[in-house]
Amino acid sequence: MHALIRHFPWAGPALLCALLGSGGLAWAQPGSGPANGQSAGASAAAAAPGTAAAPAAPGTADAPLVVRIAHAGPVSGPIASLGKDEENGVRMALDDLNAKGLEIGGRKLRWKLEAGDDGGDPGQAVALARRLCDKKVAAVVGHLQSGTTLPATSIYHDCGIVMVTPAASNPAITQAGYDTTYRVIADDRAMVDALVAHAVGKLGVKRVAIIDDRSAYGQGIVALFEAQAREQGIEIVDKQFTGDKATDFVPILTAIKGKKPDAIFFGGLDAQAGPMLRQMAQLAMDKVRLLGGDGQCTLRLPELAGNTAPLRNVTCAVGGSPLERMPGGAAWKQRYDQRFPDQYQVFSPYAYDATMVLAQAMVRADSIRPDAYIPYLRQTRHDGVTAPISFTPQGELQAPVVTLYHYAQGVRKPLP
Repeated sequence: MHALIRHFPWAGPALLCALLGSGGLAWAQPGSGPANGQSAGASAAAAAPGTAAAPAAPGTADAPLVVRIAHAGPVSGPIASLGKDEENGVRMALDDLNAKGLEIGGRKLRWKLEAGDDGGDPGQAVALARRLCDKKVAAVVGHLQSGTTLPATSIYHDCGIVMVTPAASNPAITQAGYDTTYRVIADDRAMVDALVAHAVGKLGVKRVAIIDDRSAYGQGIVALFEAQAREQGIEIVDKQFTGDKATDFVPILTAIKGKKPDAIFFGGLDAQAGPMLRQMAQLAMDKVRLLGGDGQCTLRLPELAGNTAPLRNVTCAVGGSPLERMPGGAAWKQRYDQRFPDQYQVFSPYAYDATMVLAQAMVRADSIRPDAYIPYLRQTRHDGVTAPISFTPQGELQAPVVTLYHYAQGVRKPLP
């Protein structure tokens, strides 16, 4: 039974919906309990002391139950603005949850952020994941990059902590089949399919060179692009490799220029795509298109590229919809800007939804123990800010959305 129904048995549906608020936690559907038929209360009662919504100890009945939701992402380093934006989305969700007065096990909830910085580095991400396991947080929202997310998933799974990524898009993240791993944004496969179809059908691209930054994200999206491009009859005229910290691309761009491609596909992030565009301008590669995924398709790319001429030839794919097309995007963005002026990038609304999906599952399970709320998480039906959210058995979105963008007058704009 839902905690709010238990503690307000006299409340009608309208009042109960008001208690949760629009855009917040959705209600359990009939028959949506744990798959094994055990009640959430029974599951929590069988759990280890101190980690579930167990009966309060003497003198603590009125004390709030602290629910620590961790954010794991790069809040330092070259893509810190993306990580901070993601963290801001979690902060906003926790503020909204604290305003709702929700309860678990008869105790008011106090939602608290456990902030973590992985520096965009896989080694730091592994160390951070282990620390969060030691702290026994209720759940993790993150990581941002595929290269940091992939090694962290097994650590979270081994210690029984749920991770929901709002940004990392490598399909391999969910392919292990862990019931602790989820994603609230489209994966690279969906993005690449949409990008290649547009490149062939709308842009007339026939010859492509590929640049791989050798990160987990870059290698993953390049492999998908290369396979789909060949399937659609695109000729791969060259393939070059760089690093995800590189800034000098003149040698590989010079080699590519001699192959006369219609477009370059870059598997990497905006921190490298910006300098790459500047150097394409220096090499008079103004007519060569630059294709890419969500890692380079950011609001700050024009600034990083110095608004150079090749910027107008960028076409990139992002999982999800632009804010103006999201169900709750406009109102949410207005609130975000009031709380975090001039900090919006791209992933914060997905981090917000990830946090709300986790909270929904915990409240429905009447427990903050992952083993109790995972069955509810797998059955999620949530009307999020970004989109309606429900998961496949692998933890992917049931109906992922992809948007293609270009840049006009130094502004990122969705293609019609």
